[in-house]
Amino acid sequence: MLLFVPIIFVRGQGDQYVYSAQQVPAEPVGIVFGAGVDGDRPSSYLAGRLDLALQLWHAGKIRVFLVTGDNSTPTYNEPKAMRDYLEAHGVPADLIVLDYAGFDTWQSCDRAKQVFGVNRAIAISQAFHVPRAVYLCRAAGIVTYGVGDPNGLNEGPQSEWIKDNLREVAAAFNAVYQATLQPSPTFLGPRDNGVTQALAAAGLP
Repeated sequence: MLLFVPIIFVRGQGDQYVYSAQQVPAEPVGIVFGAGVDGDRPSSYLAGRLDLALQLWHAGKIRVFLVTGDNSTPTYNEPKAMRDYLEAHGVPADLIVLDYAGFDTWQSCDRAKQVFGVNRAIAISQAFHVPRAVYLCRAAGIVTYGVGDPNGLNEGPQSEWIKDNLREVAAAFNAVYQATLQPSPTFLGPRDNGVTQALAAAGLP
């Protein structure tokens, strides 16, 4: 039973701020978390997150996008693939901000606050992941609500569903550690005014 204490805690902290796409409070920034790419193409999970972000944008729930993911090697670039996907679906380039050093959920949240100055946001991910994302972003000091792609758990074989949920059980241990001790991200770097500029382009102060 002790194995499940962290995930019960993390889910309990995060779930209270998770809404449907129709009911989530509007916030200026949508944080879209990376989830793997095949070359320049988003994985099915990542495409689901991006489609959900587009839905929220068209509904006026978010005004700009912060796409955060892994660009640890020259041949692997999640944020670029995410930007290209959003642009191909009609989002102006000046409304999309890229974080190339979001190597895990905590680092994405911490950098959103410390580097990009995000104070309020909607976290966008798969339904099984979004409570942890909300929990960690709130621990980083961002007023965060979450919306999860409801189709994520139904994609692929049952073994994938089992793997994703087991991974969340393990990840909850690390999430509690990160939220409590708040380790510095791998790359912090200088302040980036990309989100401020994107909000101005969207007509927000």
